[in-house]
Amino acid sequence: MIITSTEDTITAIATPPGSGAISVIRVSGAQAFDIADKIFFGQIKISEAASHTIHYGRIINSTGELIDDVLISIFKTPHSYTGEDSIEISAHGNPLILKKIVELLVQSGSRLAEPGEFTKRAFLNNRIDLSQAEAVIDLISARTDTALRGARNQLNGILSKKIGFLKNNLLNAISLVEIGLDFAEEDIEFIENKELLKKIKNVSGEIDNLLASYSFGKVIKDGVNVVIIGKPNVGKSSLLNYLLKESRVIVSSIPGTTRDIIREEISIDGILFRMFDTAGIRNTQNEIEKEGVMRSREAIKNSDIVILMNDTVQEYSFDIFSEVCSFIDKKKIIPVVNKIDLIDNQNYLNGDLGISAKTGEGINHLLEHLKEMAIKNSNYTEKSAIVSNVRHYQCLENTKNSLENAKESILNKYSGEFVAVDLRNAITNLSEIIGEVTTEDILSNIFQKFCIGK
Repeated sequence: MIITSTEDTITAIATPPGSGAISVIRVSGAQAFDIADKIFFGQIKISEAASHTIHYGRIINSTGELIDDVLISIFKTPHSYTGEDSIEISAHGNPLILKKIVELLVQSGSRLAEPGEFTKRAFLNNRIDLSQAEAVIDLISARTDTALRGARNQLNGILSKKIGFLKNNLLNAISLVEIGLDFAEEDIEFIENKELLKKIKNVSGEIDNLLASYSFGKVIKDGVNVVIIGKPNVGKSSLLNYLLKESRVIVSSIPGTTRDIIREEISIDGILFRMFDTAGIRNTQNEIEKEGVMRSREAIKNSDIVILMNDTVQEYSFDIFSEVCSFIDKKKIIPVVNKIDLIDNQNYLNGDLGISAKTGEGINHLLEHLKEMAIKNSNYTEKSAIVSNVRHYQCLENTKNSLENAKESILNKYSGEFVAVDLRNAITNLSEIIGEVTTEDILSNIFQKFCIGK
């Protein structure tokens, strides 16, 4: 592992920009307490205070100017977020006050933190592993309760424990292989090939389960893109307005009202759905509407689910269905017939899902169908070890490939050295997930996505 220097004391505003009742400034590093003593005046020196205590005082600059009344929370190494001596200054949430305090902290010996540097230090100081560090940003950006619980569970180490368990199983296997290599001349076999294959297959099966959880994990973390398409005036915008419980989109009897793609978000049982209302698909000479139709087709290509709407008034659009099937899997399509409140005989539906965007009839069935398509009847829950990160998925795929190579080496009766190399590669790939093996490039790529102050 490449370890970057953590000798500097860093500082940053940890709360969102803008005015508020209070804001928090973080300081972490060996000089955190000494720097605080230069600008903080209270009943006790920060460097002499006990860990996990809070102290009231004033921030005063070198000319004696009072900057603000503050509270300072103290966290001594190793019992802090970063594992270093740290303080958190709670000040009034005026950006001018915060700017002056940060400037004082920098003048007194700290430097401005880089994006994600506090969490990066927590990782480098072994407070959390790399998968837990990545869960921090997922926790901050979670948009639904389900995503929040999933990120919280990863931060608590559910995935890390699973990876550690699999890694230990492989370490036990490779140790027996390598001991056998040391005693090769004595012709002593410490583990039979049959037993070794069984151990590898067990780990490989667990990895298959983790790989299979990725689609569910990605839905929990990132949500689902749902595009509503159909001919003009079938009720696409009315459906979106009904789902949002507000008049978000202009609805008119004039065909071609929607010219651009309108995106809104809804949560269905904790799953985030990004709904895209598109321009009605038809041949038109209007240049603006033509551009809207082109954008509709592009949105369909990038969708996870397509709601293809017809209605009980206009002729069924088989041509649009055929066109959509030409560039996406038809399993992604939910055929819907709107305006069923206008008819008595529902044989017209022909197996399609009938709804009324006006009365709400059938909408709950549509929402259930959306949820079922999103999670694909998955048995996983937020309490399972779930893969939601593409980096983790790639590491697991590499691990799986190395294990397949190891099995081939055993079945082909290759020397134990080949099996050991394959198992060692598998262990290395697993270790990359939790950061026991990594590079500065990987760390930079992960932590630059964080906000400054975290």
